[in-house]
Amino acid sequence: MLELADLEVNVLEFRQRSFSFERAVELGGSSYAVFSRTETESESRFRPRLIHLCVVVPRGWVVYDGPSDTLRLAKDGGAPLPVPVEPVVEVSAEPSEFSEQDVRWRRLAAPNGTFVYAPVELAGSLLTNEGLAALGVAP
Repeated sequence: MLELADLEVNVLEFRQRSFSFERAVELGGSSYAVFSRTETESESRFRPRLIHLCVVVPRGWVVYDGPSDTLRLAKDGGAPLPVPVEPVVEVSAEPSEFSEQDVRWRRLAAPNGTFVYAPVELAGSLLTNEGLAALGVAP
């Protein structure tokens, strides 16, 4: 498992976007890393708004990828899979469930408007109001 200092000075590449480490959280006996980013909703809208994105992942799944000098995700904590080159789409155009790095993911709009990404297998505990509050993602 990477040290907190390694998480703090590197960015996580996820969905063709860069996320900054925000905090580590202990929840239900497991350690999770919370990464976030803010981006513009849509440049094509008359008044685009800022949206907040958050990725919640077990800390053991976060690995350092030397060749790209970024953090990547690997479910077994081993070597990350090659990143497929895909076009970046607006968050609202993404499906709410998808696969990335051989993991099924679910995206949820939290009560405060933040879009939260979590592994489907952990969504039952992470993407609840209690889980989001414990992770510091929603009030």
